[in-house]
Amino acid sequence: MKAIIPVAGAGTKLRPLTYTQPKALIPIAGKTILGVIVDQLVEAGVTEFIFVIGYLGEKIQRYIEKTYPHLPQTFVTQNDRRGTGHAIWLTKDAVGDDEVMIVLGDTVCDYNVKDILKSKVSQIGVRKVDDPRSFGVAEINDKDIVTRMVEKPLIPKSNMAMVGIYYIKETAAMFAALDRHLHNTADENGEYHLTNALQHMIEDGIVFHAFRVTNWFDCGKKETLLSTNATLLRQMEEEHPEMQKPQEFNNTVIIHPVNIAEGCSIKHCIIGPNVTIGEYTKIESSIIKDSIIGSYAELQQVVLNSSIIGNDAFVRGLSQSLNIGDNTEIDLG
Repeated sequence: MKAIIPVAGAGTKLRPLTYTQPKALIPIAGKTILGVIVDQLVEAGVTEFIFVIGYLGEKIQRYIEKTYPHLPQTFVTQNDRRGTGHAIWLTKDAVGDDEVMIVLGDTVCDYNVKDILKSKVSQIGVRKVDDPRSFGVAEINDKDIVTRMVEKPLIPKSNMAMVGIYYIKETAAMFAALDRHLHNTADENGEYHLTNALQHMIEDGIVFHAFRVTNWFDCGKKETLLSTNATLLRQMEEEHPEMQKPQEFNNTVIIHPVNIAEGCSIKHCIIGPNVTIGEYTKIESSIIKDSIIGSYAELQQVVLNSSIIGNDAFVRGLSQSLNIGDNTEIDLG
């Protein structure tokens, strides 16, 4: 079984963090976004991966080759960002006629991958949302068969957003539909959407079943990225309590769930809850909660809440020496 993971996007909503680091390699719960996706698929039986890379693609390739050296892998470069339809179309030679899973590289979901891979028809992951106008939308009948797909409709006829997970059995038909789509007009941003090609397949009589995901975290924004980190940390602690090794740091309080990588130096701190810290980071005299800290960073005398700090960053807070009398109010903000 093959999987396509498009990771060519620039991650503009997460800048300045993504100026030097691909969005897919941002750490969450002791892994990376991409690592969470790959591990989930490998565990379900996916054996071969095709990564569509572009912006900072060499970092993606180095990460995969180092982290998964024995995993059959192919890298396809999307030089021009022309949408998910174009990205998938570029993988045609690598995929061939095999059935394929497609998982967008910034989407983490809870769902039973093994059940999807046993399906006799193609599948699309969906989740009910309050405002579906920003998503690809699936219109579904009472048997959970997709009757129509529309990309970012102005007037949605369904509140079922497509989460970015697809199981395609009719790959030859998909690539034929993509060929047709790429010869038609792109949207106003010059992008070709996979949604439109899949709609062509429905019009040609191919059946798509919609399956509902339990949790869906679109990691393209700071708020959802931090929320994903917190949820995965809690799940990790509940499902694998034996993995929460006691870590002792000098005069430091750890409030779980947290994930602290190897080689970190932490002293005189309060860390947690919901904090991920990358390897070989140094933190001193700080309070950190609900945050993600990259590798090789150095933090001194800071108070962080709902923050993301990149790799190799240096942050020093304001050190004060105060002598304050009775009935005094001081605001240092």
